[in-house]
Amino acid sequence: MPVVVCVGSDLVIGDSLGPLVGTMLTFKTQGLGVFIYGTLRSPVTAKEVRYLKEFLLRTHPDRPIIAIDAAVGRSADVGLIKVSGNPLAPGSGANKNLGSFGDATVMGVVAEKSMGNYALFNSTRLRLVHEMASQISEGVATLLYDYAARAYHKQPETAI
Repeated sequence: MPVVVCVGSDLVIGDSLGPLVGTMLTFKTQGLGVFIYGTLRSPVTAKEVRYLKEFLLRTHPDRPIIAIDAAVGRSADVGLIKVSGNPLAPGSGANKNLGSFGDATVMGVVAEKSMGNYALFNSTRLRLVHEMASQISEGVATLLYDYAARAYHKQPETAI
């Protein structure tokens, strides 16, 4: 079963996409045994990535990692959800090199990239972030349920 890491902070609306997704996923995947890091109650910020990478390797050595985060992009891309088979590099939209992690990435473009990204992150509409978080959490939950179903059907039957 994949591990899900939702990066962000609830201190800024535009950066709260990850923790919102993590919180929604926690409810949508109850009983699946999925490890979800980064919720509104316990956020994982970009600053913690250097520690997170080592923690994930130690704690979940053979599990794929799905990384989820907010992103900035072109004005025409605001509202888009981008899925990639590459690691997540949190903070790269703000020209920060904080390292990377993950096997697959889901990013929601919540604001236009500009010199004043922090101001745009603060002026991002909560409605947009919430709608994107709902869509991402629904898609990832579906993926996790499909993954669990495939794993269940691969188990050998036991003789009675």
